[in-house]
Amino acid sequence: ADSSSKMKSTVAVFLPVFIATASGFVSSPSTSCAKNHVHKPLFATGVNPQEPSVKVVEDMPDALPPLKNHYYLLRHGQSTANVEGIISSARSLAGSTKHGLTLLGIEQGRDSAPSLIDFIEQDLKDDDTTSTKEVYFYSSPFARAKETAEQCLAGMRANDEVAKRIEELGLKVNKEVMLDDGLMERYFGRLDGTELLTYAYVWPVDMFEPTHTAFDVESVAAVSTRIRSTILDIDSKHDEGGNHIVLTSHADVLQITQVYASGLDNVGKFSQYRFGNGEVRKMGRTVDTLPASIPLQPPERGI
Repeated sequence: ADSSSKMKSTVAVFLPVFIATASGFVSSPSTSCAKNHVHKPLFATGVNPQEPSVKVVEDMPDALPPLKNHYYLLRHGQSTANVEGIISSARSLAGSTKHGLTLLGIEQGRDSAPSLIDFIEQDLKDDDTTSTKEVYFYSSPFARAKETAEQCLAGMRANDEVAKRIEELGLKVNKEVMLDDGLMERYFGRLDGTELLTYAYVWPVDMFEPTHTAFDVESVAAVSTRIRSTILDIDSKHDEGGNHIVLTSHADVLQITQVYASGLDNVGKFSQYRFGNGEVRKMGRTVDTLPASIPLQPPERGI
């Protein structure tokens, strides 16, 4: 009965989107039925009308080339926006303290340290000859991501067992968190500040068309394009290679990053490879490194 109810709930949330997509338009998330409401087309043209800094692209970027360094993806811990159950993607949040971590989020950030060291240790076992054993943290400038990177670093120091492992492995952890705008949250345009359930107006369409910009959202293709540029720029800054680089960011951005980097044929299916709060993964370069896909479910408050 529980499984059936959950399926009905999922269908109820997503059905209007599929119907709207078939007609070439996506309806407004508003429940208003005003006669004068004008539907906006599924595909935007030119620059993003809500945020000029967000690019609108027509195609997916080229595949990510081989990289010189090891990369790990860390999602932020629970934030106040997660608890409020709202989308938080406004570019004005960069550098501010708004929508930072909750107490649980701080704990999740610290608890990510052992998992990160596990991945780094495995990479050292696989190929110790080229590793510099240097660890660097890059982060989105949004408070929840920056604070998570800082808490992961704190967890490395506060956890005696982790600190001992770091010493035994000979790792040199850079204590500075470097902020990079290329790791910012996916921009959700006119859906920013609305309830999490309005993700359902975007994610199902992503799976069919990664260049769509319904509601003036940043497309999957646009996120992939900026992530490609960001990673290549970071890789060039560590040109000697063999470093261990942590990218701290947001759910959609990291999910898009992992499937794009792996070479999955449809990056629009990223929402089937969800990151939990405070979860860290190695950025694999082949499809078989992805976790098992999970059918798309309605978003939940608090995660």
